[in-house]
Amino acid sequence: MMERKRAGYSVQRDVLDEEGVEEMAEKSDSKTSLCERVRQSARISGPRARSCLLGCVPVLSWLPRYSIRENALGDLISGISVGIMQLPQGMAYALLAAVPPVFGLYSSFYPVLIYFIFGTSKHISLGTYAVMSVMIGGVTERVAPDSDFMMWDNVTNSSIIDITARDAERVRVAAAVTFLSGLFQILLGLVQFGFVVTYLSEPLVRGYTTGAAIHVIVSQLKYTFGISPNRYSGPFSLIYTVLEVFYLVQETNIGTLVVSIVSIVGLIIVKELNAYLSKKLPVPIPVELLAIIIATVISWQVNLEEKYGVDVVGEIPSGLQPPVLPTASLFGQLIGDAFALSVVGYGIAISLGRIFALKYGYKVDSNQELIALGLSNSVGGVFQCFAISCSMSRSMVQESTGGKTQVAGALSAVVILIITLWIGTLFEDLPKAVLAAIIYVNLHGMMKQFMDVPALWRTNRVDMMVWLATFILTVLFNPDLGLAASIGFSILTVIFRTQLPTYSLLGQVPGTDIYRPVEEYKQVRQVPGVVIFRSSATLYFANAEMYQDALAQKSGIDITKILSAKKKLEAKRKRHEKKEAKKAKKDAKKNAQDMEEPESPERTDIVTIEVDDRPDPSLPRAIVLDLSPVNFLDTVGVKTLRGIHKDYGDIGIEVVLSGCQTGVVENLQSGGFFNDKVTKSCLFSTIHDAVLHCQSASAHMKPTRKTSNPKTLT
Repeated sequence: MMERKRAGYSVQRDVLDEEGVEEMAEKSDSKTSLCERVRQSARISGPRARSCLLGCVPVLSWLPRYSIRENALGDLISGISVGIMQLPQGMAYALLAAVPPVFGLYSSFYPVLIYFIFGTSKHISLGTYAVMSVMIGGVTERVAPDSDFMMWDNVTNSSIIDITARDAERVRVAAAVTFLSGLFQILLGLVQFGFVVTYLSEPLVRGYTTGAAIHVIVSQLKYTFGISPNRYSGPFSLIYTVLEVFYLVQETNIGTLVVSIVSIVGLIIVKELNAYLSKKLPVPIPVELLAIIIATVISWQVNLEEKYGVDVVGEIPSGLQPPVLPTASLFGQLIGDAFALSVVGYGIAISLGRIFALKYGYKVDSNQELIALGLSNSVGGVFQCFAISCSMSRSMVQESTGGKTQVAGALSAVVILIITLWIGTLFEDLPKAVLAAIIYVNLHGMMKQFMDVPALWRTNRVDMMVWLATFILTVLFNPDLGLAASIGFSILTVIFRTQLPTYSLLGQVPGTDIYRPVEEYKQVRQVPGVVIFRSSATLYFANAEMYQDALAQKSGIDITKILSAKKKLEAKRKRHEKKEAKKAKKDAKKNAQDMEEPESPERTDIVTIEVDDRPDPSLPRAIVLDLSPVNFLDTVGVKTLRGIHKDYGDIGIEVVLSGCQTGVVENLQSGGFFNDKVTKSCLFSTIHDAVLHCQSASAHMKPTRKTSNPKTLT
């Protein structure tokens, strides 16, 4: 084995406590006042106004520098490819949102143009997304259920659903909740609340999207089998829906089922072919577009709706919808759903945006992304769109086909515009079962996320628990309630991890100033007479008591027992002194009487009381509390450290702190840790400084002394 080369390393300096560091570094006590900070932030200059404008409208910063030679061809091919994908996916995901398919096309047009102007990610493909659509569908079917639109048909003498009125009301509900979710996103972006996505960890997002995919699949079973199950809402609605589908499966429309099976098999075969030939094909085969074209032609020629009862898309109006203000009276019952949509949509978009930004070396502004998504949704709500986010499959196509900038997204919107104005009416005979098949096949990526579970089992089991809990909660509850419960569970895992930290005693690596846990290293040795204690988590109200108990256990010092014994001895001493005082008073009185009598030989006893100032040799001389993992202290944490310093000091053990960050020192100061007796001289920047101080202090301890207290007893 080759001998490791070691670089020379030598540091010579005095042992420094916090007071010494502050004196050498000349700590500044001046702080900018709140009024001054507000005044500085409100001050507007030319460069600052220009920077603010370019930050709020990013297209102004990158479009003038757009390189046609380098980017135009790739963006053009990418935009056409993504636009072709947007057509079937928009129509399919409109079914998930429980609105007519044409509104999926609108949702693939207006929001994409808005994001082109205000977005900062160059590669994500904004538009309809399965998870968002199924959340919208839950809202529209809850607020505008079929039962509210039942009417009597005199021809058939039975109740039928007024589909036109129902769809119109559901479009209003979808537009209102979309507009409201956009306002939430704009508000959060303006208050710099982009960090909210940090509560959506990757295991949580992947578990959530997998659970939502199950909801998506179940919601499309009615189109696959040609049945009409009731819509359930609330907890366990998915289970009720599955049970009813099993009950109604005997009423399956055979024609619809055949269309579904053929579509699914065909889509899977061509997608696998795409993957196999991915390196040879310049662009993927537009399998979804081919599927809807072929299915529409067959349906039109064979007349599937009339002959076999296959449900088709129906009327698709050409042209665009005029802007309509959302129905404000619906806002009250949609606030919770809108907030959930805003968080989920943003979380998915920013996660994917950061992946591409890291890969291609540019920055995605999280707060600007919130504003861009908010404007896309709020403007889209005015034009009767439903909430959007970014799609993984479309984003991968946009990247793989050569997309370089947001221009690719704008071109895909132009493709949708052309389809909406002139081509949309050609797809009126498209079977809805084909759209359901497209949804199933597009969810295969989310289904692969089940493989996260064994991977997380090997790497981090807490993250695995978050994934599984999120998946189960999302499946059992609706996606919005499941998200709230999942975030709550994720936060609880953080709390539990801070409540159950690792406590360890540190020892010195021989010949160095490095300290490591003695339980984990064979060559690490504890410093004689010094206990070095560390917790792996911050110190606050939830684990303060455990911190004290762990210190007592690791150091082997039963502080409660020692202090109790000391108090008993103190009480015994006081009783003895009180008894001696009474006796002395009595003796003085007797001596006064004896002075009047003839003198007798005086008897004097000298009682010597030995006082040993030396501490118990079984106890350490000092305790060093390593606070380097601590990033803040609350009042309970400060009180705990103050109690430890006092209690151990009372039994002759010096307690010093090391590794305190600046914020922790400020917490100690504002929490009243320091006083006339306890100063910053007990704080040290490193463990080694603290250890050297403790060793130096013990070397200068006063030797054992005996004092005599003569008492005269007559």
